[in-house]
Amino acid sequence: MNLSSLQSLSKIGEDSSRQFKVDVRNVNSLAAEMVAFANCEGGDIYIGVADNGNLEGLDPKDLSRINQLISNAASQHVRSPLNVLTKNIALNNGRVIIVVTIPKGIDKPYFDKNGIIWLKCGADKRRINSKEELRRVFQNVAQFHADELPTKAGIDKLDKLRFRDFIRDVYQLEYPDSIKDQTNLLQNLNLVTEDGALNLAGALLFAERPEWIRPQFIIKAIRYPGNDFHPSDYLDSEDFSGPMDKMFKDALAFIMRNLHKLQAGKGVNYPGKPEVPESVFEELLVNALSHRDYMISAPIRLFIFDNRVEIVSPGHLPNNLTVEKIKAGNTNIRNPILVSFVAKGILPYKGLGSGIKRALESWPAIDFKDDRDGCMFSAIIYRREFPVLEKVRNYSQRNSYLIQEKHEKYWKYARNNPGNVLQESPVSSVKNSKRSRKRSEIIVEQLRQDPNMTISRLAEALQITTRAVEKQLAGLKKAGRIRRIGPNKGGFWEVTE
Repeated sequence: MNLSSLQSLSKIGEDSSRQFKVDVRNVNSLAAEMVAFANCEGGDIYIGVADNGNLEGLDPKDLSRINQLISNAASQHVRSPLNVLTKNIALNNGRVIIVVTIPKGIDKPYFDKNGIIWLKCGADKRRINSKEELRRVFQNVAQFHADELPTKAGIDKLDKLRFRDFIRDVYQLEYPDSIKDQTNLLQNLNLVTEDGALNLAGALLFAERPEWIRPQFIIKAIRYPGNDFHPSDYLDSEDFSGPMDKMFKDALAFIMRNLHKLQAGKGVNYPGKPEVPESVFEELLVNALSHRDYMISAPIRLFIFDNRVEIVSPGHLPNNLTVEKIKAGNTNIRNPILVSFVAKGILPYKGLGSGIKRALESWPAIDFKDDRDGCMFSAIIYRREFPVLEKVRNYSQRNSYLIQEKHEKYWKYARNNPGNVLQESPVSSVKNSKRSRKRSEIIVEQLRQDPNMTISRLAEALQITTRAVEKQLAGLKKAGRIRRIGPNKGGFWEVTE
């Protein structure tokens, strides 16, 4: 940090990582600022800079007093003490700016001398005022977990048959006869508190009616017509409750019955292939149930539209996780008891941190949104597009709504060019078109219609190998007919003809 950098930063103003102060004289106020920074991502306090960014500076004779005050605030007025760094920057007029750097805390949460926990809120700070928020702070630093919370339900609310089958299959144990032995077993499995009440994990996994104990922790699902939310119109709606594995199975069934099925060249008795692989929704539902924030009294929401499926979980990504990090396989366990039981076969679990990666490998058309202000995390799975050609009237209803993968591009062309549609069977027209045109021409048309087209999707559309597609693309690039803009992942194709 030099004077030039300081002048640039002062023009930008304060934010969640910068705080300006003309002078400091109150050690408690300074300690509160340090606590707020340490409980978040760390930051800098610029002493000698006005709120409007003017570099007022400090008189050199005040430096000793202010440095002593900084030391006292960090060591005696913050619990636990902080190791802060200071740097003096000389102004051209002989005055000085002190930059105090507070690191991100490694022993959160931090308190001021009065026992108050402060958090950064934009350029300002705020104090924690509720038990729920205090619990969430402890949860974020792994000192407390929501699935450990006690409920008011005793072990008499347990689904004994479900729990008996679980311990027999996983631990080769028989269900004890006495209440004392039952309680000891449940406590050893971290499903019951010391007082003998089911904790949240125990209720969600093995209670006979978890929704009677925690009615907010269910899944609400709606199938809307079109691509927008409607206040009253819907095609299908259902609430899913019960133990976690039942919620999972019911929600997955709801999704699959509202998706298209592809005939995929099979006979009329073929049940059909889902337009999006079922494994994609398995991974994302397991992720939502296992890693949602159970400190928030809200259900998981499942929305199905014509062009997408949204799975919305209460709670943003914990701690320093980002969308990019979870795509790379990083994870942060918010509910360790639930996750440990899910891994024992309660849900189809295949490995910590790998679910998102597997879903993307099976279906790359997924977006993730981490809404920290709204405290929500959304997985948005985009569906295939199945337009219908309204002018085709001489064929059966089944042919009019043909949704096989190899015919999708024909229907898209027919919808956009109704005047040029061949008066023949859609099936034969696509076959004849593919026979008569070179593969390179088909690839160019595909890329013109969808610049984000992947090699695997081109291979599916042309019914050839990915290696054959790569050769075609190399030839088209060499001929100057197409070019790649940006990297292989995240870029797009441009048709240069």
